[in-house]
Amino acid sequence: MFHFAPARRSRKPSLTPMIDVVFLLLVFFMLAARFGQDVLVPLNTAGAGAEYTGPPRLVSLSEQGLSLNGRAVALAELAAQLTPLMQGPQDTVFVQPGGSSPLQELVDVLDTLRAAGFGNLVVVEGQ
Repeated sequence: MFHFAPARRSRKPSLTPMIDVVFLLLVFFMLAARFGQDVLVPLNTAGAGAEYTGPPRLVSLSEQGLSLNGRAVALAELAAQLTPLMQGPQDTVFVQPGGSSPLQELVDVLDTLRAAGFGNLVVVEGQ
């Protein structure tokens, strides 16, 4: 007749090699991934005590909204209102964010002005 071998005790599989592989993959993807694109907003900053002589071109951001030389203006109309004050695209435009104005509003204003062809933008400290 048939003779069967004695029954072996079942072994539990070791999870150590699988854990090692998972950690190696984790480290690989963390090192190889790009976690975000750094977006630079090129700015000029006015130094302390720097003097400016020329026609006023001050874009202010505050809780009340956007203003050009003290007069309220919509963001969509900013470039059109600013164009008559400019002699050329190299002229300086000063942007003054208010103390509590969100950073996104400043970036939106800078993007709008750059898209309109104004390249020399200076951000000055708000009041």
